[in-house]
Amino acid sequence: MKPNMISNEKATSINLFDFSSIQMRTFHLSWIAFFLCFFGWFSHAPLIKSTIGPDLNLTKEQATIAFIASVGVTIFARLGIGNLCDKIGPRKSYVYLLIFGAFAVAGSSFANTWETYLLSRLAIGVIGASFVITQYHTSVMFAPNVIGIANATTAGWGNLGGGVTNATMPLIASGVAAFGLAEAAESWRIAMWVPAAIMLFVAYLYWKYTTDCPKGNYDDLPEERPQVKKGEKSLFLAAASDKRVWILFLMYAGCFGMELFVTGKASTYYQEKFALSQKAAGFVVLFFGAMNLFARSCGGWIADKFAKGSGLNGRVKILVYVVIAEGVALLVFSRMNALGPAITSMVFFSLFVQMAEGATYSVVPFINRKALGAVSGIVGAGGNVGAVLYAQYLLRTGASLQDAFFTFGFVVSAVGFLGLLIKFSAEDEAAAVEEQKKLEAFNASLENQAAVPAV
Repeated sequence: MKPNMISNEKATSINLFDFSSIQMRTFHLSWIAFFLCFFGWFSHAPLIKSTIGPDLNLTKEQATIAFIASVGVTIFARLGIGNLCDKIGPRKSYVYLLIFGAFAVAGSSFANTWETYLLSRLAIGVIGASFVITQYHTSVMFAPNVIGIANATTAGWGNLGGGVTNATMPLIASGVAAFGLAEAAESWRIAMWVPAAIMLFVAYLYWKYTTDCPKGNYDDLPEERPQVKKGEKSLFLAAASDKRVWILFLMYAGCFGMELFVTGKASTYYQEKFALSQKAAGFVVLFFGAMNLFARSCGGWIADKFAKGSGLNGRVKILVYVVIAEGVALLVFSRMNALGPAITSMVFFSLFVQMAEGATYSVVPFINRKALGAVSGIVGAGGNVGAVLYAQYLLRTGASLQDAFFTFGFVVSAVGFLGLLIKFSAEDEAAAVEEQKKLEAFNASLENQAAVPAV
């Protein structure tokens, strides 16, 4: 698709500087919305040890439980939001979620006991479902030849919010105290209103500048909405009865689940093991999140390229390779006892974990096209299940974070081999090729029309 050429079909290319087509407007707004949701979701993580914890007299165990609650509730939110996308469309789903998230993040500033703080973290955890909407929306906007990199880039740039929040929330809180808006111990309360306000603004932009699909909104085009024929399983049951969905669920627990766990615990890890300050630890963790700028996109891009010669099963092979590499990189990171090597190995681990996420969602859109929302929701929930299990292991065994990372390295590597059980039929392969040919022919006709001089 050429720059500024508007089509009501899926885009067969990505032009980052095209803001006129609905496909690229959706591309940019979906990653920005996810970035802000991820930022708000993990806004407490870099402040929990040195600011929020002391202010509310939280114990180490309570801090871990709050993390589990915030990540765990997202499991159910992701399952629900996938079905919501199928029913009311991704546009309304995202706007409603952004508004809810804004109130949840801002509302957490009123917590003054352990119980109210736990409730606020549960509410904030719901916005982690934003990932499913992002992947759903880009999946309906882009063609098979670029769907991997489209999904991976929007998700990766959105995930960057987790790294940015670790670096910037301590600065925002410090700024609040420096300007005398609150005492240092309570500066986090006002700081929470910053991401909340921005989320409301993006909710307005999402409502105004996106549509449910390239042709328009589901309310105006009911035929574009996923339909279930009489006698067929519901969309959710159709997705849940496919074993490939649950294998991807486990593999996503191994990659995104691990990223969630590390994002929530890395600042504490560097503060405890290497005696870094809250600000310094947050800056180091920014390197982990910053890999989202390109690493997840790289995983999707490689999967798209590999699929040209090896088809859908080629996408699966790439996924297997990078998940195993992620596990090995985590093992190496867990053995580093000096700051420099620890940061270096963390960056390599981040590279593979995010490539694995990109490769996962290059496969997801082809599992069940009609039940895309349900499949995306179930697989996405797997990431949160993984994060909860990792945190539960830490809480119940009393292991150090370093020893936990070592154990998880073996777990992730083993999970990677499960991908070998994912298979696509010849009919699936043919359907993907046929869809791509039709879209390429459609966009070629648009280019030919544009090339004809006006009379």
